[in-house]
Amino acid sequence: MRSGSKSVIVKIMIAAAVIAALLGVTSVLAEPGDTDDPVVTKSYIVNVVVPQFKAYVEERLGEGSSDSYSDNFAVVNVNPGQTVIFDGGAQFVLRKGNGVIIGAEMGGIADTTYGCDLPDGTEMPSNHMLIVPRDDGRGFKASNEVIIMVKGGYSFR
Repeated sequence: MRSGSKSVIVKIMIAAAVIAALLGVTSVLAEPGDTDDPVVTKSYIVNVVVPQFKAYVEERLGEGSSDSYSDNFAVVNVNPGQTVIFDGGAQFVLRKGNGVIIGAEMGGIADTTYGCDLPDGTEMPSNHMLIVPRDDGRGFKASNEVIIMVKGGYSFR
């Protein structure tokens, strides 16, 4: 290879390195608040993000129902005469009061403490782990003031 062509290649490599360096410097020197470096202020978080998040949470976890799964049990108070219908896979434990199981055509609610199915019209046992196998209208009707622990979705009717 001739020395002249080596010199051209070296010059091209140096020019490419200078251009790359200049492009990198301009992106580092972006002005705060422009599209390359957006600024999020405290007032934006307080006035926009927090209210939107609060509205989202209130919508998703509206009083009297739940449609999300949690690893923790929620304590729920049920008034006399109220009906609670569970989503499939929901787990619950009767802690206080009495209620009557609402079954479905395909069966009742699984009592995993005794290892049996509680059919429609059965009195709910206290302190038993009960699991709703399907999302088909199964639940219970409170005979008096009831407190349950729930993991999974439910709604009042």
